[in-house]
Amino acid sequence: MPSSPRTPKKKVETLMLNLIVNDVYQHNFGHRPHQCLDFLEMRQLHQPKSTWELLAGSTVTYVLLTTYTLLGFLYSRNRQKTSAFTSPLISVLSCKCVKLDLAMMDRKWCSPKFLTCICVILFLLGFYAAYENIRRVDAPEDNEKHYVTLQVDASNATGRPIPETLLGSSLRFNTEINHAGAGGLWAELVSNRGFEAGGQIIPSSIWPWSIIGDESTISVVTDRSSCFERNKIALRMEVLCNSSGCPSEGVGVYNPGYWGMNIEEGKKYKVTLYVRSTGDIDVSVSLTSSNGSLTLASEQIIALASEVSKWTKKEMLLEANGTDDGARLQLTTTKNGSIWFDQVSAMPVDTYKGHGFRNDLFQMMVDLKPRFIRFPGGCYVEGDSLSNAFHWKETVGAWEERPGHFGDVWNYWTDDGLGHFEFFHLAEDLGAAPIWVFNSGISHHDQVETARIMPFVQEALDGIEFARGDANSTWGSVRAAMGHPKPFGLKYVAVGNEECGKKYYKGNYLEFYNAIKKAYPDIKIISNCDGSSQPLDHPADYYDFHAFVSEYAARGKPDANKGNLLALGEAGFLLGLEKNSDVVGMVSYAPLFVNINDPMWIPDAIVFNSSHLYGTPSYWVQQFFTESSGATLLSSTMEGDSSYVEASAISFQSNGSDYIQIKAVNFANVTVELKVKMTGLDSNNTKASAKKKKVLTSASVMDENSFSNPEMIKPQESIGVMPGWNFTVVLAPNSFASFDI
Repeated sequence: MPSSPRTPKKKVETLMLNLIVNDVYQHNFGHRPHQCLDFLEMRQLHQPKSTWELLAGSTVTYVLLTTYTLLGFLYSRNRQKTSAFTSPLISVLSCKCVKLDLAMMDRKWCSPKFLTCICVILFLLGFYAAYENIRRVDAPEDNEKHYVTLQVDASNATGRPIPETLLGSSLRFNTEINHAGAGGLWAELVSNRGFEAGGQIIPSSIWPWSIIGDESTISVVTDRSSCFERNKIALRMEVLCNSSGCPSEGVGVYNPGYWGMNIEEGKKYKVTLYVRSTGDIDVSVSLTSSNGSLTLASEQIIALASEVSKWTKKEMLLEANGTDDGARLQLTTTKNGSIWFDQVSAMPVDTYKGHGFRNDLFQMMVDLKPRFIRFPGGCYVEGDSLSNAFHWKETVGAWEERPGHFGDVWNYWTDDGLGHFEFFHLAEDLGAAPIWVFNSGISHHDQVETARIMPFVQEALDGIEFARGDANSTWGSVRAAMGHPKPFGLKYVAVGNEECGKKYYKGNYLEFYNAIKKAYPDIKIISNCDGSSQPLDHPADYYDFHAFVSEYAARGKPDANKGNLLALGEAGFLLGLEKNSDVVGMVSYAPLFVNINDPMWIPDAIVFNSSHLYGTPSYWVQQFFTESSGATLLSSTMEGDSSYVEASAISFQSNGSDYIQIKAVNFANVTVELKVKMTGLDSNNTKASAKKKKVLTSASVMDENSFSNPEMIKPQESIGVMPGWNFTVVLAPNSFASFDI
């Protein structure tokens, strides 16, 4: 078979070069250089006469190609400011350069010195052109300024009240996603305190508990011998030291908490546990460093067999003599025998109002001044299956008797120390209205038919009675026994979470609605269905004519999940909701918290570990709106180039004084000069006294706070004297600002 003719090497080079030129041109200008279609044919006609000629021709070609690419790059950078004729002009010039290259290769006088000079000159010209273009294009942008006027009518006649409950905090993710509740806001230091996390089939895993010692000295196993009927799993520890005795440090078990316990010198920690044994016991209860080498606090439990033959509750107060944010709790002994442990708890004595909440995380919530708290969650309420949904009745009463449950949506165990009662206490401590979300008989994969929904309806009614019933009612008495005889102020409930499209949701919803309205006609009921675009086909107090934005956050991939840019988007969104508060009754950010060791959802407002925390830019944006709920929205209009700016004006009272607040977000990377003009002011109030200015911005829109730099992005406040009610302010590029007058 005859072989196919081989393509000359030079022709292959030429073809590749032609494709590169065409592709570069198309990338820069959006189309291929039709004027240069003859390039390939011209290149193929030429046959180099020597190696030097080939080298020289290729060198010039590549230099000219580099120049051509630079021209395309410069054009693409300044495309909007380049006239329409530039594209074909560059195309023609590039073709002429190629033809010049071909012509030069036929010249006898093509010397190395000449070609070197040409290459150097072209390189310098290209470099200088690039520098000049970049300088001239970027300089105007740096100095560019936009001018916008905000016209504000400050009279009460045109103002509109903003709902008292507009801004709140959603606990949809503050409970059990990101370990926001267990291992977060709830201050319990021990993880899996009842040994139930491994399930009810024994033997079971005791993670994160671990053994101190080896198999020759200790054996640990779970059994179903607990004295608590709703959580039967207990830990049996068999000490098997030989005749020479146990190691001096003892053998036993330890718990590292949630990625380390934060133990601080001088602070006290209450340790509670249940123990029984067949013999005398001498158990050391210690808080130690992360590897157990340093004891921070310790106390002995010494008892005769007769004193611990049945389950016995032991409590002790440990005061730390050192600090370690990765500490652990140890239970050790040097005596042989069998010891059972159950319900082992370690709580800081210093919690918010003594109610069990971690102080620093709680204070971050307080500073947001939320008007409502939505709890216990969203997906957490549903469960991936109904068997793992949040059932409020299993989360009340003594903490030792709560069975806990596996949150199968976010895949970790919670002991339910943060339960129905604690959520109401949380709202009360914050001065926020509680919004209780209960299960509608629907999980991610299960649905209860409407004909069989009444047990779920009764559970909801009982949950309301727990909150609102008097101390002599069935469930009100349980609340009173937990230390709160006075009813909680429950006025809002939500039926399920994001389930409107499910087959049985609307039928189930109506059963809940009718039963609750009959027993508690004043309670406002929130439907999952969206009534913002058209009226609902079922009754509801929210999402009918008043929308409830229960979860908002700017979210996307890959870069929209962090940084100041994300916060600016959320600021614009909140300004829009503020101005539409006649139809938006409530709005809350979610997720609120994230434990950095288990981030299930990004972005979040507050990031923490066992000992430290910081607010993200999203958190600080929310602080700009702390005065919005219950304020008056003032009528305002924007004039000028407002495509980069969103602004609003409100009036509010604080400490007996009247204020007007202007908020404005600048999305552009250029400065905006905002001129504020006010009309409709009281004739007796013609002068403004002072202006508090607050600005949130950063050097880069992708800047983010961190544990090493927790306040890299934080509002900067200043006070200035106001010359009058009409004034001009400068909005920095990519910034959010407020002005209280």
